[in-house]
Amino acid sequence: MGSSGSKASDQGGHGSGWQPGVPGQERRFSASGYDITPLTTEERIAAAKPLTDFQRNVTLQAGTERAFTGKTVDGSPHDNKRKGTYVSAVGGLPLFSSEHKYDSGTGWPSFFKPLDPEHVIEVADTSIPFMPRVEVLCARSGAHLGHVFTDGPRPTGRRYCMNAAALRFIPEGEELPPESRPALSQ
Repeated sequence: MGSSGSKASDQGGHGSGWQPGVPGQERRFSASGYDITPLTTEERIAAAKPLTDFQRNVTLQAGTERAFTGKTVDGSPHDNKRKGTYVSAVGGLPLFSSEHKYDSGTGWPSFFKPLDPEHVIEVADTSIPFMPRVEVLCARSGAHLGHVFTDGPRPTGRRYCMNAAALRFIPEGEELPPESRPALSQ
């Protein structure tokens, strides 16, 4: 896994770079100590249950919120400027830090890198024939987060353009919920 996250090819549909886990599977951990074992189908459904229909459409059906309108599942606006951590709305895996967030002018939360490249999976997205893109999924839940582009700022040159509806914001100083904490000591 390199600095650009896990990569998987897509055969023309969203999310084929991620497969649900199976009960009793061996646990997988990122270099930063987080459990990135894929959720089972049942765990994924349970984790998405508290979301609104719109949030489930974004995360589980690769929907997209309109620019400049997004709110995280906790109600933070797309242009939130507070310090903290952005975790997956499905499963709680920490994905991005406010330290890596910037105003891209696109109307979606944008980051120049993930917290840990093993926490995201990047998948070729050919759903729009004339506009190939790279879809970004949560490594634990397979939730659709958004897309990554190569027009970002230094030091990475990448723009992780995320749907706010796929994220939960945890303000700095607030305790992370159990599913968002490292599973292994670093």
